[in-house]
Amino acid sequence: MEYFFYCRDRPGSMPLRWELNEAHWAFMDRYAEQMIARGPTLAADGETATGSMHIVDLPDAAAAHGFAFDEPNYRAGVYADVLIRRWQNTLGRTMWQYESAYASGQAGHRRFLIIAHGVPGATAARDALEAEHHRHLDRDHREHLIAYGPLLSQDGTDWLGTALLVELPDREAAETMMAAEPYARGGLYRSVEIHDWRFGGRPAAE
Repeated sequence: MEYFFYCRDRPGSMPLRWELNEAHWAFMDRYAEQMIARGPTLAADGETATGSMHIVDLPDAAAAHGFAFDEPNYRAGVYADVLIRRWQNTLGRTMWQYESAYASGQAGHRRFLIIAHGVPGATAARDALEAEHHRHLDRDHREHLIAYGPLLSQDGTDWLGTALLVELPDREAAETMMAAEPYARGGLYRSVEIHDWRFGGRPAAE
């Protein structure tokens, strides 16, 4: 089962985050084979972390709980809150596979994490628009999609929103893409967050 995690940093926690980098990477090394995407969200300066996003294939809810709450940053108090949702990998690839396929054509683009929170009780309305949703993204934006998929309840039956990782020229392009997205036009999102984001992971040895 695929899970989406977004952990928001507490204000002023950047020094503690830096101190825990190695412990965080060592913890994540245990999940290297299951990792679909990962990386920090960033403030306007492009350097200060505002949160951490991970998408991981895990066996069950207990494993997801351990991933979120045994992680060193969480245990030390870096994060203010943690969002955990079931997720489905619509494109069936990892962020590293995207980079291999498209990075050469995306020079100068920025990467964003988009979390679109669904209105309560919108599963049936979402189902009616699902084909249109996929046509919009796959037809008009496929080369910009690193990963995307629905956010789901723990049992996988209720739609709770959409999470996307995208590579676009700027924030305005991300806003435009989401404004035209069928679920958004249908009033199915109560809010949409757009975060500057970058690929994460242990730095490669030089």
